[in-house]
Amino acid sequence: MASEEQPNSLKPPPPAPAPPSLPHYPELIMAAIEALNDKNGSNKSSISKHIEGTYGTLPAAHSTLLSHHLNNKMKASGQLVMVKNNYLKPDPNAPPRRGRGRPPKPKAALPTDTVVSPPRPRGRPPKARDPLAPAPPPKMTATSSSSGRKRGRPPKAAKASPAPPPVVEDGR
Repeated sequence: MASEEQPNSLKPPPPAPAPPSLPHYPELIMAAIEALNDKNGSNKSSISKHIEGTYGTLPAAHSTLLSHHLNNKMKASGQLVMVKNNYLKPDPNAPPRRGRGRPPKPKAALPTDTVVSPPRPRGRPPKARDPLAPAPPPKMTATSSSSGRKRGRPPKAAKASPAPPPVVEDGR
């Protein structure tokens, strides 16, 4: 009889049923805000409680995922607006959000027949040369072989030989 039990113990256990797939977090959050339907918006804890009540099994990192999607994704992209620590759906009639800083001035439209000159190069412009003046003689560049010395500070001279320490004799 022991031989009959061994084959049963070698069989793999039946696969666990796959958990029902959750919608993506932005969809969960938008559904929770619509279902709660609070005129002042819904805070993070009420959104979390609604999601937990609707979908029983949630991942272990639910609170981290919820915070990440609320703050980093949906609030930054403009899908949600945060007012007094509550999340609201943005007003569809509201103007789109502007970026930081002063907006650039609108560029005047140029006529089609004008040619746009390239922008000036950086730096100081070169001096104007007299076309009748003779070409200046080429400069002589100082080379290391002409003076016999290298550029820069010379290396520290090594000590010739260490002197023996002075011997002090006691006169006692």
